Amino acid sequence: MRRQKCIIRVCLAGMVSALLLLSFDNLNAQSKDAAPVDQVNVFLGSSGDHGQLSPAASYPFSMLSIVPQTDPWIHTGYEFYAKEFLGFAHSVFEGVGCEGSGANLLIKPFLGVDPMDCHLMKTGEAASPGFYSVAFKDGIKAAFTVSQKEGVHAYQFPDKSGDKNGVALNKRGLYFDLSHTRSNRFAAEEHRTDGTSISGWIEAGTTCSVGRYKIYYFIRLSQPVDWEELGHHKLVARLKDNTQKLMVRIGWSSTSAQYAKASISHESFDNIRRQTAAIWNKALSRIWVSTRKFSNQKVDSIQRARRSLFYSLLYRVIQSPYMISEKDGHFRNTKGEEEVSSMGRYNGWSVWDNYRTQLPLLSLAYGNRYQGMVTSLVGLYKKGKKDYATKNEPSNTVRTEHTDIVLLDAYHKGYQVDFASIIDSIKKEVDGLDFSHPDKALESSYDNWALGQIYKIMGDKNNSKIYTEKALGYKTVWQKEFADLSKSDIDRMGARGMYQGTVWQYRWLVPYDMQGMTQLIGSPEKLEDELDRFFDGNYYSQANEPDIAAPSLYNTTAHPSKAQALMHRYAVDTVTQFYFNGNSRGINPIIGPVYQNKPRAFLPTMDDDGGAMSGWFVFAGIGLFPALVGEPVYYLHVPLFEDLTINVSRASRSDKDPEKSKTFHIHVNNFAPDNCYIQKLMLNGRELKQNYLTDQQLRAGGTLVIYSSDKPADNRPIKKWISAIQN
Repeated sequence: MRRQKCIIRVCLAGMVSALLLLSFDNLNAQSKDAAPVDQVNVFLGSSGDHGQLSPAASYPFSMLSIVPQTDPWIHTGYEFYAKEFLGFAHSVFEGVGCEGSGANLLIKPFLGVDPMDCHLMKTGEAASPGFYSVAFKDGIKAAFTVSQKEGVHAYQFPDKSGDKNGVALNKRGLYFDLSHTRSNRFAAEEHRTDGTSISGWIEAGTTCSVGRYKIYYFIRLSQPVDWEELGHHKLVARLKDNTQKLMVRIGWSSTSAQYAKASISHESFDNIRRQTAAIWNKALSRIWVSTRKFSNQKVDSIQRARRSLFYSLLYRVIQSPYMISEKDGHFRNTKGEEEVSSMGRYNGWSVWDNYRTQLPLLSLAYGNRYQGMVTSLVGLYKKGKKDYATKNEPSNTVRTEHTDIVLLDAYHKGYQVDFASIIDSIKKEVDGLDFSHPDKALESSYDNWALGQIYKIMGDKNNSKIYTEKALGYKTVWQKEFADLSKSDIDRMGARGMYQGTVWQYRWLVPYDMQGMTQLIGSPEKLEDELDRFFDGNYYSQANEPDIAAPSLYNTTAHPSKAQALMHRYAVDTVTQFYFNGNSRGINPIIGPVYQNKPRAFLPTMDDDGGAMSGWFVFAGIGLFPALVGEPVYYLHVPLFEDLTINVSRASRSDKDPEKSKTFHIHVNNFAPDNCYIQKLMLNGRELKQNYLTDQQLRAGGTLVIYSSDKPADNRPIKKWISAIQN
């Protein structure tokens, strides 16, 4: 396998000129050197089918965001290269497929009498975490910022009068479309206007047309308005003639309109923006990448670009799941019932997509929140969990297959999981799993393995044995469907009824029993030969989830260096990719880096899927990758940076601030951008003769020194971690 030179293509955040910074916002230029929040390019992945991301003003793990809507209207409702804007909506689920999710309650500023006669044509925009602004050809300017459950719209209308092309320029107002949502899945709404406010609720379909969610809101306008109902869930707030500035505050809640109203503060736009930027910076800084300047200008440029790309993708990782509980602990469950919890409750799941990457990353670096997420997942089983969504979701959400694996993983990493209260629900779910297609059989066997492990934890030896043996049933399917690589359809997308993948890509989906799969193939040497054929032949696809853990499988062979090279290669180097959703090997390949810091960032049809693909890059960046979700083990490779620190604290607050003291530091000795091979490892001053770390070792804190090289070092004796199903 050839090792190729790293190629980085950089796109500066806020690509369109800073001349758009709005005068009423008092925006001041700031240094863009060190703070993680200033490294984020929120326009990454915001064009076409290259990530399904948006530059929405957002807040970490918040269901409230303010997202611009453009024409044409694609996944998030926003297209970077579009000129005409439809308005500004709320709460988009970033990066998901099935034509997107969310984007509720559209607000459009307009000049004239008829809002449909006003066409908002973009002349430029600027954005950063928690902030978005845009200016239009007709002189209207708009800026937005958010906090946890409050959003602020700031509109500036031009100082114009008279008539132009039939539009009375002194007339202005806001157009509200309460039925606006992604993919026309609006269900119902109720609202009432009262002076300068409007409040109510909106019900809409979740992602992929399964289930519904209900959101409550309260909106207050800063200027007197006359309300005019247009019918079909649309209305207009007409301002006094020649009004130039208007502030709109919106409170958002999944519990009630009263809670939404209580979310509205009296903080200024600038204060909220600064506070939110600080919160984003704190959240992003839980993985701190060194800002050391390199004397070699080329190396320094590469590392600056990597750092910006890293934080732009980490920013996507921590958008969801959403905190749905109120400050006093009230929230609604997936039956629509109101409950009270002593810890933060979350919703907005895409587990099938991100259980391999995003959720394990949150368990590692966001332990201050992850217990609440774990408890929230347990709550799904208690209230009638479904694979996709219920009819009473408290937020837009996607899917929750493999949640039992996530809970097993959390338990083994020291989080509290009340298995006894949900074991019957997990059993019912696993007993009903689909084995009708080869891919489903392998996935369902993974869940059976997890349930067997859960019963083992509970001391139920009989059921543990039953489900472990069911998991071993994968061998029959694997030998029938995946062993023979001479069949003509093995490189065909969707062959044999499989979901968004090929036989080549799904055959590696046995992370729970690599020892057993190696025996089926014949030997460790044959396993390595077949992995070589897979990667050298460019059968691997980074565009979707089925095989994204495959590079790490080399860690079970005689040459872990191949895993180290592949993690580096698919993160920052030039690669050849043939496979995209719905397409097989016959199309022209994409040749170049997968991850790029620009609007067309990912591969075609490569959804970020709730931080799944961004999470893969972050793991590549920090030198760790989950060996098996369900076990507390991480394989090691060389990070993309010389020096980084992970905050592994699980305390949310303390007078002694344990978040600062509980850290794991990784330093790369002999660092160079292309040095991707491990020569030696030192953990807390002692040589580490293994190719993995346990979660316990990471949580203990300390320092790992990785001695890197541009040459493999597989001749050193090391202990390897290889998964195996044991009765």
